[in-house]
Amino acid sequence: MTQQLALNLVSQTMIMAAKIAAPILLSAMVVGLLVSLFQSVTQIQEMTLTFVPKLLVVGLVIGLAGHWMLGQFIAYVHQVFGELPQLLSSG
Repeated sequence: MTQQLALNLVSQTMIMAAKIAAPILLSAMVVGLLVSLFQSVTQIQEMTLTFVPKLLVVGLVIGLAGHWMLGQFIAYVHQVFGELPQLLSSG
């Protein structure tokens, strides 16, 4: 495996990880921002108020987008396994 192929594989892996994690991270970030705004307006500083809404939203996002995320991951694994002979023979 050449250095260019290894860098390409690592780059594709990082992009795939970002694509899969993005819906969960973005939804948790938005909910965290809204809860923080609510807490600063009402001056309620309850720790469970930040945790429970994030947990519910992340569960909902996984339930709704989990099929898409799994499909993306399976397609990527099939692509990598399809390129495996090329990766092994180019060393």
